[in-house]
Amino acid sequence: MDLVTPNIGLVFWTTLCFAILLFILGKFAWKPILAAISEREKSIESALSMAEAAKEEMARLTNENDELLKQARIERDNILREAKKVKDQIVSEAKEAANAEAGRIIERARIEIDNQKAIAMADVKNQVASLSIDIAEKILRKQFEDQKKQDQLVAELLKEVKLK
Repeated sequence: MDLVTPNIGLVFWTTLCFAILLFILGKFAWKPILAAISEREKSIESALSMAEAAKEEMARLTNENDELLKQARIERDNILREAKKVKDQIVSEAKEAANAEAGRIIERARIEIDNQKAIAMADVKNQVASLSIDIAEKILRKQFEDQKKQDQLVAELLKEVKLK
């Protein structure tokens, strides 16, 4: 049992060594260790707060980016709608102009055809009249060669003519 019960001297020197060790550790080791731990703690808190700020900034930038994309899409749609409207208007004006020009060309062609037709008809009438006169002249010459035939023709014509 001697080994289990310590001697008073041993307890005293052990306590004294422990106290000196505590003093030396407290003076030289714990302050730098606690300062390093405190510094590390502050560094971690600072990094966490910077990470949180960066996260908030990223969220804000993402929202801003989404809003810009939305506005860009709206503007693109408006530009496309306006371009389609202008294209339709230009096509419509071109069709109207083409139709008007085609109408003018057709009207000029119709007038030209009518003029040519009138000229042709007048020419045909002149030729028919000329031929008719030539034929009548030949017929009359032939019939008037003989005096008897002339008298007979005059008599027939007088019978046909009725006085009113």
